[in-house]
Amino acid sequence: MNADPLELQKFSDLAHRWWDPTSEFRPLHEINPLRLEWINNIAPLAGRNVLDIGCGGGILAESMARKGANVTGIDLSEKALKVADLHSLESGVQVRYELISAEAMAAREPGAYDVVTCMEMLEHVPDPAAVVHACATLVKPGGHVFFSTINRNPKSYLFAVLGAEYILRLLPKGTHDYAKFIKPAELAQYIRNAMLDLKGLKGMTYNPLTKVYSLNQDTSVNYMVAATRPAKS
Repeated sequence: MNADPLELQKFSDLAHRWWDPTSEFRPLHEINPLRLEWINNIAPLAGRNVLDIGCGGGILAESMARKGANVTGIDLSEKALKVADLHSLESGVQVRYELISAEAMAAREPGAYDVVTCMEMLEHVPDPAAVVHACATLVKPGGHVFFSTINRNPKSYLFAVLGAEYILRLLPKGTHDYAKFIKPAELAQYIRNAMLDLKGLKGMTYNPLTKVYSLNQDTSVNYMVAATRPAKS
């Protein structure tokens, strides 16, 4: 299975705090409106069948369902999925959650989704290229795939590891492994190898003075990628 047991345990231990906007997951709550609108502007979600891979406690999955999408969320953390299910019941926002890997889902439901999202996950798995390939299999011809991850360079180590985990304490220490960060060119190659077309690249930055995240063209640390599966001729 394409998963790191230590990574799964790390997020499982924090699962009960997933929906606390002041917890270790505060950055996810703060960036979610930005990534949601970026996705929705490219691929309007209303009425679409959407798969959120590595959904965790369901922050993005629920927000896409609120936009009118028919959302399925998958993850390999049973505790996180239980939190997601419970919150869905409390909020009344319907999302189908399942404990399954992206690769297993791709074997079972190829070409089943209009939109596939895989956000803040690739830097936590042993073989990110395999996840990208699974996403390409899961999306329908003409459908959209979205990724977000962290660049690998000295600046990203300074900001995403030292800054976010040790100085600003936005994230728990050990959240990220710098060696698993992915350069945009590397992700672009995974996307091309999976027979997807790269359509867009967007950076996301954090201002420690204003404590505000924003989307821009700076992909040196956090970035998002939009891709499509070519439509059948």
